Amino acid sequence: MDYILGEDWEITPAGGATGKAFFARHREQQLFLKRNSSPFLAVLSAEGIVPKLVWTKRLENGDVITAQQWKSGRELQPAEMGDKRVAKLLKKIHTSKPLLSMLLRLGKTPVHPERILAQLGDGLDRQVAELPSIRRALLFLQKEVGNVHHDEQVVCHCDLNHNNWLLGKDSRLYLIDWDGAMVGDPAIDLGMLLYWYIPEENWEDWLNRYGIALTDSLRLRMKWYVTAETIESVQWHKLKGRHKEMEKWEQFLTNLV
Repeated sequence: MDYILGEDWEITPAGGATGKAFFARHREQQLFLKRNSSPFLAVLSAEGIVPKLVWTKRLENGDVITAQQWKSGRELQPAEMGDKRVAKLLKKIHTSKPLLSMLLRLGKTPVHPERILAQLGDGLDRQVAELPSIRRALLFLQKEVGNVHHDEQVVCHCDLNHNNWLLGKDSRLYLIDWDGAMVGDPAIDLGMLLYWYIPEENWEDWLNRYGIALTDSLRLRMKWYVTAETIESVQWHKLKGRHKEMEKWEQFLTNLV
């Protein structure tokens, strides 16, 4: 990375599983660099959803390096996920035509419930599939799969962990880490956020700030997608040998279905 910016820049790894992200600093200038980001980043930047894209460079080996403004700020705390700015930004994402158009151009096809259910069935190892909580959850998904279709298809972030919300010192809120984005029912994102962070008695108020009503259909769709996501989490932590995390999500699933 040093040869891209010059010797005066201090470049350090930004962590993460891929090893493709870096921090760059030169005096008062700070940048966030990433190798081979999706072209989707440019649209996210133009929409003000991620920090501004400063430049893009293609290297001789074909790699593409992107540089974004490095925003001083902090991650949101779990208790702050009820903030109206979170609801407002998520609504902006879900109603953005440029974001949806770009993801579709990049080859993302809408994810439908039957496809999710089929992938779950194919991806579970035997030990996980035989857990009582997993068996009950799969029966629920199978029973309701025909009742959770929804015409509205939007860009879903799919990982609304509070760590991915960046509040800048200028009070601007950003949503980062878009590697898992897909096109689907907005209930995919809404369910994750509400089930993880918002007490159920406050769901209606939060959704009012987002701009929709809490209907029986929305409740069912959110529960369906959260159930599917939780099964995936149990399986993932099992494969990684993270047994405490696996047990935590298994208990969450037991309480859910």
